[in-house]
Amino acid sequence: MTSRLPWWIEGGGFVLAFNAGIANAIGLLGFQHQAMSHLTGTTTMVGVALAEGHFGLTLHLLAVLGSFTFGAVVSAVIVNGGTLKISRRYYAVLFLEGAAFFVAAVLLQDGSTIGHHLASFACGAQNAMATTYSGSIVRTTHVTGVFTDIGIWLGQALRGHRQDLRQIKIHLALVSGFVVGGGAGAVLYAALGLGSLYACAGVAMALGFTAVVMVRRETGT
Repeated sequence: MTSRLPWWIEGGGFVLAFNAGIANAIGLLGFQHQAMSHLTGTTTMVGVALAEGHFGLTLHLLAVLGSFTFGAVVSAVIVNGGTLKISRRYYAVLFLEGAAFFVAAVLLQDGSTIGHHLASFACGAQNAMATTYSGSIVRTTHVTGVFTDIGIWLGQALRGHRQDLRQIKIHLALVSGFVVGGGAGAVLYAALGLGSLYACAGVAMALGFTAVVMVRRETGT
């Protein structure tokens, strides 16, 4: 499968994971340790909040889960299947993601928790876009599956099975992007607070414009 992925997938995956790392660091530092780019901890917190009788928090967390899912739904509707070729559908999702992060930053700075929901929506849209494109090989908003795949790759290599070297390169690009993004997010949050989500908007928009240029070069329009 990795042999069918385009040459730029490592770089694009790194940037997307970098953006998710920024968003997640901001979430952990600014939203009572609530991650935004993945839902494992948030789903667990729903159960904890229910058990402790915090029904307002429960509704908020459920809205975060629903927003991530809705972002994935919207992304899937726009992309409409993986083509393994950059197209207008992908940069449309990137622009939508950037807009959602921008509005999220505005709302959060005004004290509205809806901004958290919008940021989760943006992460869901990004993850679905990359997953649809790559057939689940490139997952850019969380690294649990990536580390699992790295472990499987190493285990099979130790058993003497021939392995796809490009697959491990893609995984390492994703992990390094997420780590670097987490560090950048911490630095940005220290300087700008919740306004650091503007950086996530900027990265998504920049990647969208890059996709526009690539599409025009390929199509000659």
